[in-house]
Amino acid sequence: MLARETSDKPIVLVASQPTRGLDVGAIEYMTRQLRSLADSGVGVLLISSELDEILSLSDRIGVIFRGKLAASMRCQDADRENLGLLMGRGEL
Repeated sequence: MLARETSDKPIVLVASQPTRGLDVGAIEYMTRQLRSLADSGVGVLLISSELDEILSLSDRIGVIFRGKLAASMRCQDADRENLGLLMGRGEL
């Protein structure tokens, strides 16, 4: 599926829950491919409920709470506790 979606050389790719239901090997493959696309200049919008996936693949993280952007930050500035507060309350 990923090969089909990237065959036309997109400038942006929306990846919603890209590893849900995959086995460990397929998750590693998908992660490498998404990182490779981003490194090649493709804008990858990752939508995931897996915090580890978000932290390992993202350059920036945006938290949406009740339909509004609650916060946006560089991945290296994010920590699990603050992300949890933002996801649960919409504020720190």
